[in-house]
Amino acid sequence: MKRSLLFILCSITLQAGAQRLLTLEEAIATALKQNFDIQLSKNDSAVAALNYSYRNAAFLPRLNANAGTTWNNNKQTQEFSNNTKREGKVKTNNLNSSVSLNWTLFDGLRMFATRDKAEELVKLGELGIKQQIINTVANVITTYYNIVRQKQQLKAIEEQILLSQERVKLAQYKLDIGVGAKPDVLQSKVDNNAQKALQLEQLTLISQLKEQLNQAMNVLDAPPYDVSDSIPLNTKLSLGDIQNGLESTNPGLLITRKNIDIAGLTLKELKADRFPVVSFNSAYNFSRNNNNLALNPALPVFSQNKGFNYGLTATIPIFNGFNTKRLIRQQELNIQYQRMFFDNQKSLLNLSVINAFLEYEQQKKALALEEENILLAKENVNIVFQVYKLNSTTLIQLKEAEKSLQDAYTRLITARYNTKLAETELLRLKGDLVK
Repeated sequence: MKRSLLFILCSITLQAGAQRLLTLEEAIATALKQNFDIQLSKNDSAVAALNYSYRNAAFLPRLNANAGTTWNNNKQTQEFSNNTKREGKVKTNNLNSSVSLNWTLFDGLRMFATRDKAEELVKLGELGIKQQIINTVANVITTYYNIVRQKQQLKAIEEQILLSQERVKLAQYKLDIGVGAKPDVLQSKVDNNAQKALQLEQLTLISQLKEQLNQAMNVLDAPPYDVSDSIPLNTKLSLGDIQNGLESTNPGLLITRKNIDIAGLTLKELKADRFPVVSFNSAYNFSRNNNNLALNPALPVFSQNKGFNYGLTATIPIFNGFNTKRLIRQQELNIQYQRMFFDNQKSLLNLSVINAFLEYEQQKKALALEEENILLAKENVNIVFQVYKLNSTTLIQLKEAEKSLQDAYTRLITARYNTKLAETELLRLKGDLVK
C-alpha cells in the first residue's frame, strides 16, 4: 500500500515537472479568442451591425414589377332583337405587366429615427460584448488564481506530511529506546496517512479547477499544464480612483443608459404616426388583349394599352381608436422606467463598489496579520518538536502545534486569494479589467 501510494505521488510529481507553464496572460488571451459566451455576444452584435449597414434603406423608394397572362376559351351565343343569332368559340389571350414605384417623401421623420436607432443598437451590441469580455476575464482570473491557491495549499500539506513523517520516526525511536509509547507511534502514523489522503484530495481538486479553466478558455483535450506559484497583488487601489468616472466605464451602467437612448428613438417613431405620410407614386403599365373571333362587330379583335403615370399620395391619420396615443403613453412610461432603473443600478453599483473596497481593505489587513502569524506558528512547531525530542512534552501538544501551523497556512493562503478576489471585483466593477 505504501509503495503504491509512493509510486502514484512520484508519477504525479514527474508529470508536473514535465508540464508547460500556463501564464495568466495566455489563459486570458485564449478565453478572449475562444470563449463561447463572448462568441455568442459577438453574434448578437453582428446582427445589429448588419441592420445598421442597411440603415439608409428607409430613405430609398420601393420598386416592384408585376406580370401575368390569361387564356380564355369560351363558347358564346348571342341573340338580337331582330331575331338574328350568332354563336362561336372565342379564344382570348390577355397579357398584363407593370412596373410601379413608391417613394415615401415624408413620414413624420420616422425614417430618421429608425436610422439613428440602428446606430444606437450597434453601440449597445458593442457594450454587450465588452461586458461579457470583462466578466469572462474576471472568471478566468479567479479560476486561475484559485488553482494557484490550491497549489499553495498542496505545498502546505506536503510540508505537514514531512513534519508528520519526522514525528513517526521520532515516536518509533523513542519506543525503541524504551522512553516512548506504542499509541504515540500509531497515532503519528494515522496522522501521517490522513495528511497523505488530504494530498490526494488536493490533487483531485486542482485537476477539477483546471477543467473549469479549460471550459472558460473553450479548450478541449488540453495538454497537461502547470500554473504559477504566486498570487501577485495590487495593494494600492483607492476608493476614490474606483468611484471616479464610474458611470462612463462600467459596462452595465452604459448599457442601461443606452437603453434609455433607444427608448427615446422608439418614442420618436411612434410619434411619427400622428403626421401624414406623403409618397410619390409612379407606374408604367402594359396590357394586350387578343381574340381569335369577335361575334360583335363593335368589339375589337386585338387591343393594346401602354403608358406611364405618376402622382402624389397623402395618407392623413384621423382616428384609429386612440391606439397611437396609447402606444406613445406606454413608451413614455417605459422611458420613465428605464431612467428609474438606471438610477437604481447606479445606486446598487456604488454599494457594490463600497462593499468590495471594504472587503479589499479587510483582506489586506488579514493578509498582513497572517503573514506575521505564519512565522510564529513555524517557530512554535520547531520549539515544541525539539522539546518533544527531549521527552519534555506530550504528543498532543506537538499535534496541536502542527495543527496550528496547518491552520495558519490555510488562513494565509485564503487571505491572499481573497485579497486578489476583492481586487479583481473592484476592477471588474470599474470596467478596467479590459482597456
